[in-house]
Amino acid sequence: MPPSTSSDLTLSVNGEKYTLTVDHRTTLLDALRERLDMTGTKKGCDQGQCGACTVLLDGRRAVSCLQLATAAEGREITTIEGVAEGEQLHPVQQAFLDLDGFQCGYCTPGQICSAIAVIEEHAAGWPSAATGDVRPEAGPPPLTPEEIRERMSGNLCRCGAYVSIVQAVAQAAAQTNGAAA
Repeated sequence: MPPSTSSDLTLSVNGEKYTLTVDHRTTLLDALRERLDMTGTKKGCDQGQCGACTVLLDGRRAVSCLQLATAAEGREITTIEGVAEGEQLHPVQQAFLDLDGFQCGYCTPGQICSAIAVIEEHAAGWPSAATGDVRPEAGPPPLTPEEIRERMSGNLCRCGAYVSIVQAVAQAAAQTNGAAA
């Protein structure tokens, strides 16, 4: 008898557990959208290049079109549907609304998930390719527009709302971390 090509797995998504039987080749993106009906995460390029499918895995950003669902078992998955606290929007969501950080909105869920991780990475002192002084004793770099653009570079916006996206990330970072933008 040939080995099975599917598995039962339990995914923890936005604080809830879901048990599914999936083909081993099923991506996390397809499991979220097609099996769990969480359609906020968008399928863009399906090649890991546009960032529309960005979710948080254990608090770190990941393009869900390249992540196998089976590899996400035992990890905490946060989608755009899980970033708000009830009716209270996450500061990044609110900043995107306040500053028009979207146009058509297709990339916005991935942009927001990525921005949440960017703010946390910056607060933790992680340097980026735009960071001038990466020595630990230099401390976190200022979260300048250049830093934000570099850190968000994996998320594309076909409408070109980049100016507002950078402003929204800076506003949310200032609000959540007291960071200078």
